[in-house]
Amino acid sequence: MKFSYYPGCSLHSTGKEYGQSTQAVCQALGIELVEIPDWNCCGASAGHSLNHDLAVQLSGRNILLAQNAGLDVVVPCSACYHNLKQADKELKASADKQKELEQVVGIQFTGNVQTRHLLDVIYHEIGVDNICKKIKRVMQGLKAVSYYGCLITRPPHKDGFDSVEQPQSMDRLLEACGCEIMKWSYKTDCCGAGLSLPQSGIVVDLVTKLIDKAKQTGAECIITACPMCQANLEMRQNGANIPVLYFTEVLGMALGINVNGWLKSHLISPMALLGRLNNEI
Repeated sequence: MKFSYYPGCSLHSTGKEYGQSTQAVCQALGIELVEIPDWNCCGASAGHSLNHDLAVQLSGRNILLAQNAGLDVVVPCSACYHNLKQADKELKASADKQKELEQVVGIQFTGNVQTRHLLDVIYHEIGVDNICKKIKRVMQGLKAVSYYGCLITRPPHKDGFDSVEQPQSMDRLLEACGCEIMKWSYKTDCCGAGLSLPQSGIVVDLVTKLIDKAKQTGAECIITACPMCQANLEMRQNGANIPVLYFTEVLGMALGINVNGWLKSHLISPMALLGRLNNEI
């Protein structure tokens, strides 16, 4: 199983543990990732609000570069996924936008590749049953809430891979690893990542609400699929000290991969929590 791979800026920097765990988990699951050569920033998170046409062209260029390999594009970052998905939709709907992009990039737009979130690919192409067969370390006793954030399922796309309001794909993958996924009503609420710099006070309020609601469920950690959400939830907690993990890190642990390098990169260390579950972590 082979895909073009768009890591985006975060997975090579602030979210490097997401990038490392993505590569390791995909390799363990038989997913080959071919990084798009000479990819560029998609413009997240403020690009579209400053210059919409530029935002379409930034993401559109990555799509055109992926066309050369003829492989669908896998995107782990939710903001990048949303931007590439939206650009693809607008390009397919507008011959003028296609022409503008083609003149800038020098590649013809064919629309023959699909943009998919990493969560979608693992859930639908690998599946829960196959994940269960590969589990080497059951994460029993890990009480967590799944946090999808506002961009994985919204705005709803024609080929959306999960429910807009009550997505279940991450929950089911984590349950297959042995996690106890707590029920809550905030899994798709916004954490305010796009306002982190200009309106940090609003972000603190949003994150505080999410952390408080997660604690009320009895969760000991939050598991997400977006580097911007992860950074926001980890940095803006105001002393709550709840670890925020990527779903690929938990999958990696369950698959028996050595994960110490990733886990030690977190601002809020999950080592004590995970050590209580399994002395080998």
